Amino acid sequence: MNNHLILKKPLIKKDNVKIILGIDPGIADTGFGVICEENGKLKCLAYGSIKTQASDNLSERLEILNKKLEEVIKKYKPDQAAIEQLFFCNNAKTALVVGQARGVALLTLKQNNLSIKEFTPLQVKQAVSAYGKADKQQVQRMVKIILNLTELPKPDDAADALAIAICALNARA
Repeated sequence: MNNHLILKKPLIKKDNVKIILGIDPGIADTGFGVICEENGKLKCLAYGSIKTQASDNLSERLEILNKKLEEVIKKYKPDQAAIEQLFFCNNAKTALVVGQARGVALLTLKQNNLSIKEFTPLQVKQAVSAYGKADKQQVQRMVKIILNLTELPKPDDAADALAIAICALNARA
């Protein structure tokens, strides 16, 4: 697991703090991003990518995804999760495998009693850039600005996961 910006001290949960876990599902790389909102201010707690090896069989890769997501959930204790909906039109085989990874992520979130919001790529891009056709670089730059990060969040799937978490905060009623 490739983690960035992991808090060094334990997270002390306050009543006025909302923690959101964003997930960008994939089989080779599943991005995750953890943000919190306190008194209207957003802060990045962690982001990274859960990587699996193509040489492992699918069931092993899905198990790794489950265990690593469990670790993130236990460490940051999110109040809510958000995950990207699949949008594929080219490769059905890839869509099926990524759909299985997404299913494992959804099950892991549900088993941890998290409420789950789902967003399309268009909704996520609009939430962070106000432009539904924003490219990866534009999304990364806006996430950096919104979360006041010192550098662009990388890899792309981690930046997307942070954007998904931001989208969830923007979408609440």
